[in-house]
Amino acid sequence: MADVLVIGAGPAGLAAARAARTQGALVTLLDAADDVGGQYWRHLPDNRSSERERVLHHGWAAFTELRRALDRDDHCRVLRSAQVWAIEETDAARRKEAPPAQQASEGELRRTTVHILVGPADGAARERLTLKPDAIVVATGAHDRTLPFPGWELPGVFTAGAAQALAKGERVAVGERVVVAGAGPFLLPVAASLVQTGSAVVGVYEASRSRTLASGWLPRPWLLARAGKKGVELAGYVVRQVRHRIPYRTGTAVVRAHGTDRVTAVTIASVDEQWRPVRGTERRVAADAVCVSHAFTPRLELALAAGCELDDAGFVAVDADQRTSVRDVYAAGEITGIGGVELALAEGTIAGHCAAGGSATDDVLRRPLRARSIYQEFAQRMHAAHSVRPGWTGWLTDDTVVCRCEEVNCGALRAAAAATESSSLRSLKLSTRAGLGICQGRICGRTVEKLLADAGPHGRLRDDARFDRRPIAFPLRLGELATDDQ
Repeated sequence: MADVLVIGAGPAGLAAARAARTQGALVTLLDAADDVGGQYWRHLPDNRSSERERVLHHGWAAFTELRRALDRDDHCRVLRSAQVWAIEETDAARRKEAPPAQQASEGELRRTTVHILVGPADGAARERLTLKPDAIVVATGAHDRTLPFPGWELPGVFTAGAAQALAKGERVAVGERVVVAGAGPFLLPVAASLVQTGSAVVGVYEASRSRTLASGWLPRPWLLARAGKKGVELAGYVVRQVRHRIPYRTGTAVVRAHGTDRVTAVTIASVDEQWRPVRGTERRVAADAVCVSHAFTPRLELALAAGCELDDAGFVAVDADQRTSVRDVYAAGEITGIGGVELALAEGTIAGHCAAGGSATDDVLRRPLRARSIYQEFAQRMHAAHSVRPGWTGWLTDDTVVCRCEEVNCGALRAAAAATESSSLRSLKLSTRAGLGICQGRICGRTVEKLLADAGPHGRLRDDARFDRRPIAFPLRLGELATDDQ
């Protein structure tokens, strides 16, 4: 009986755990949060649950059924508040490119080692676990990518994901007059969640222009029609926008936040097709909160620690079985590409089934394979319509803070790259301290990489360093690291 570890208990992880159990594997499912569900099914804790919980969630019945089935399964161990802090990559015998005979002989003797701490994130006595599973499914998801603008460090500026998490998980309104801005369909459910907590959303501002949106979404519409669930969701959000009289503007971005102790207003400006601000179109809008999301950044720390290779777009590369470049390590959900919950569920089902010894050619996977194909095509359209364009750097000023932890501004980054003529991210991080603060570049990393690349002598960074690559994936105490346990 295979022993499968699933890291991450969002939609992809839950689906992977269920599929692996259906295939007969012993499963350990873990997540760093207090409960399963991930960012998508973030909800109130059981001790203060709501009778109307389903109102804030799509697919709530599917989630509750998944959670109930896994919690009641004696062969599925669910670990909450469990943080993987390191994965030890073994030698080349674990990689797919190794000769099959070598894989069989050495791979059976050596397994990837996963180090876990279980307990509250700020606890001083967390339980330490070391697991050596037969297979791993990495389903760690993604978080918002917010492009900086002058004033974005002010209190009252939130990522759209954080605002939605507060609305869903705590029923907290982030403000009375709220601006929602950035790019992508995610802005619409965020606005809906804010309205349900009592906030007045003064506008939703999409940076991509109408022509760009049309060129991404409209070609071959019969293919888009296959993703019927998405159309139903969109219709629901549009109805709410109209009912609450929330303006929706395309080709528009927040280019500055104003205030001293907190946000009091924002400057909105039209942007061209490359997201360059159009001079003379600026207007000021009063607001006490701003929720911004321009894209999503995959949580790659653990996949990279396991030795997984990335594709050209910066996501974990997988084959038809959702297998990564490392033998017996699979990946599913947003770390393989941003595509929504339906794609995550399909990929998770395929990954869990194959991790437990199955194959993508098995009859039982016909429906998830078809769903994966449909929603991958949907994801490609979404990327074409809403992906980040390079002109956004035009709204930055030299004193715009880029790394908020270390208070490094845009001018300092560009000056360091120009003065040192270095194209090494490692060197420039040490020179500027950008990305060396408490978040370790999770918020600013992609931005720092782009600004340094643009300002350097070669127009790109020339080493293999990236903010996601770290031997210790998440902060822990020295006392937790310095133990005799091996």
